[in-house]
Order: sequence, then C-alpha cells, then structure tokens
Amino acid sequence: MHLRQSKQKRSDGREVTYLQLAENVWDASKGRSQARIVFNCGRADDEAVIERLRRLAKSILRRCSPEAIVADDPGWRLVCAWPYGDVYALEAVWKRLGIDAIVRAQANGRRFGFEMERALFALVANRACAPASKLYCHEQWLKEDVHIEGTQTLALHQLYRAMDFLEANKAAIEQAIFFQVADLLSLDVDIVFYDTTSLHFEIDDEDKGDDTGQTCGSVASGAKRYAAPRKRGYSKNGRGDAPQIVVGLAVTRDGFPVRHWVFPGNTVDVTTVAQVKEDLKGWQLTRCLFVGDAGMVSQANFQALAKGGGKYLMAMPMRRGDEVTEAVLSRPGRYRKIADNLEVKEVVVGDGERRRRYAVCFNPLEAQRQRAHREERLRELEAELACLTDQGEGGHNKRMCALRSSARYGRFLKETKRGPAIDKQAVAELERFDGKFVVHSNDDTLTAEDMALGYKQQQRVEEAWRTMKGGLRMR
Repeated sequence: MHLRQSKQKRSDGREVTYLQLAENVWDASKGRSQARIVFNCGRADDEAVIERLRRLAKSILRRCSPEAIVADDPGWRLVCAWPYGDVYALEAVWKRLGIDAIVRAQANGRRFGFEMERALFALVANRACAPASKLYCHEQWLKEDVHIEGTQTLALHQLYRAMDFLEANKAAIEQAIFFQVADLLSLDVDIVFYDTTSLHFEIDDEDKGDDTGQTCGSVASGAKRYAAPRKRGYSKNGRGDAPQIVVGLAVTRDGFPVRHWVFPGNTVDVTTVAQVKEDLKGWQLTRCLFVGDAGMVSQANFQALAKGGGKYLMAMPMRRGDEVTEAVLSRPGRYRKIADNLEVKEVVVGDGERRRRYAVCFNPLEAQRQRAHREERLRELEAELACLTDQGEGGHNKRMCALRSSARYGRFLKETKRGPAIDKQAVAELERFDGKFVVHSNDDTLTAEDMALGYKQQQRVEEAWRTMKGGLRMR
C-alpha cells in the first residue's frame, strides 16, 4: 500500500492534484498488477487533508519505528535523525513576528561572509531550547543535536561576530521588533511595568575600565564606550561575592517586552528611572503609565516621571516616621473588597500642589501568613533568651551578639537594665504593616481600585525574570 497522487485538468486550464491511498493488485487476465484505490484522501493543497495524513503517519510510526522500516528493506539507509519540534515551532514564531526580515534589513548591504540572520536565530534557539555557551552551541548543539537550515557552515567566530552585530544595532532592532509585535498582536501600551534584576558572572575581578571608569567595545560592535559593566553590588541572586550587571526590563500589561537596559553591577535601582523614562520618550509611545516598585521611589524620580505630563504608579516604601506610615496608614477609613484577598481604601494627603493620592491595599491572607511567621520567630527568640538566662551568660557573648546582628531576630530585641528583652513596641509597629502595601499615583483618572489592581500586574515583570533565570538559565 502506498500514497498515490493523480492530476486532473480543469476546464479553466488549472491542474489539481489529488492524494489517494492505493495498493497493487495482480490482474491474472492482463498478466500484470494494477493499482486499486483504497481511499481518496482529497486535494493535495487542502490543509485539512494534510493534517489527516500527518495524524495517520504518526499512528503508523507508533506501531513501526523508522529504524524498523529501514531494517526491513536493505535498500534503505538511515542517514540521520534530528529532534525538530521545538526548533520548528520557534522558527515559525521567529518568522511570524518578522524578526528574520528585521535582522536582514539591518544587515542589508554589508558583507559578513555568512548569513547573519541564521547565526542570530541559532543563538536564540540554543538559549531557548538548550541554554549553554556559544562554544557549546557551535561545537555540540548545532553539529550533533539539531538541524537548523542555513547553519551548517557557521564558524564559532561568526557566532561571536553576530553578537557584535546585535550590540551595534540593538536599539534599532529592538524598536523595530517591538512595533512589529505591537502591530501584529494589537498590544495595549497604555501601561509599562518596569523592574530590575542582577545577573552574576563566575569571575574573580571586576571590570576596571580606564581612568574615567569606562571601557570601549569592539570595533565590530560599534566601538561604543560604556561604564565598566561587571561590578560588585547588591545581588538579587544572593551572590554578592561575584561581579554582576543590573538588567532593567519594561513590559506591557500582557507581559510582552518593550525594551531592556543593562547597567553596571553597582547601580542602585532608584538611579535607573530617569534614563528609562527618557529612552521610552524617544519611542514616542502614546499615553503611558509607568509602574515601578518601592526601590524606584525618590523625589527626583517623581519629578522626572511627571515631566511633560507623564503619569506614574509607584509602590511606596513603608519606613518609620515617613509620610506613608504616619499620615497614610494611620488615616481611618473603611476598606472596600475589590478582588479575592484584596481590599483597598483611598487616602489623600495635602492640598493644592502638595496634594498626593494613595491607595492602601490589604490582603487578609497575607496578613495571617506574616503574623504566623512573626509569632514563630518570637517563640524561637524567647526560647533562645531563656536558654542564655539559664546558663547565666552575659549580654555581650558571641551568641547574644549573633542574635542582635541577625536579620531574623535583631529587630525584635532591645537592651534593658535586666539585659536583652523582646521589644514589644517594635512588634506592635510591625503589626501595622501586616498584609498591607501602599501605592501612589499622580494620575487622577485612576480610581483606588485601578491603582491597586494596576500595581498587582507588576508580577508580569517577575514572570519575565522567572522565565529568564529558570527556563533560559541566565544567572
């Protein structure tokens, strides 16, 4: 039995191809075999027909593997077999989003000696399917693990050259990709969520740079000058011992990336906002609400974000003695339930130009969790203090000093005439914050509910970080 095709010519001159399942049957009267049609599949250009044949082929392969087919017929020889599903799907998305055309447009008219778009796709596919180094990508993955059309002749130095090309043209490529995707998917860019994370490097020394603290990129990457990037700073990965870079990412309300930034590893989050606002302004986006977390809050950033009529929505840090803790959290008022485990009330502080709107948000389940966690720590601390008292140890021994400096217990301790004791006032102060967060916006068109729910969507950036550090294995 075999798949047979027959062609028919229509009256308008068009030729139509039909697919049929047929088998050869011996005709004794004619002394030869003839094809007998078992099943008419339909037209060869019909997607539904092709899909039915795919399902049929898959069901056949479940019963009879390709190796068995080759073994049954010595005339067949299995040359190679490649996993193709993930690369096929990724390349289809790559082309559907028009990234291949964007890269080719940027590379047009330049002689690289290799297909730049193919090299970049190979690097992207490797990071998505089997995250590893560019050396592994070239020596193992492209040669032994997958088959990507147009990458067979790529050399290792050409992959590095592709990275230089991307660095030299990243601004234009990034902008073109975003507007292409925004148009294709009809993205809503009225809200931009921004956050940062850190990526560390397994090296001993920081980048030194020249006398001005800057370093120069390769000629192939545009010979750009940068602040020396790999520096030690506050690590969000718990790797403060390793040099790192800080990466900023802006995404839409649906989680689609808008743009990214790379800052030196010793950059503080709050200092990145002005550049981000200026760069996004250059893209001439329509009305855009900037959403950031408490690490971005400063008076200078509020002024920068509000410049030119800009709007922002920021989570506020809650520190003892500041406006949020003294004037906002202490303001009486009734919460309104707007979602499961989310209640909100609006608080306005000041008048005229000093008027500021806040939304106090309360999560009852989170409050219970924080309360239970604190009570557990207090029980542990009480047991530790009782143990020290029973042993008659003084207030300046190593164990007590370790308790005072502990991030887990130190905030609950105070010194009294009788020695260290639990600070009940500090405990009561922390109880005020259980399950609460405060957001502030200069956009009066947003209701308190909009402010609360809008900030909750900040998790879109967190999802991007989890994807980057999980599936893509970036450190």
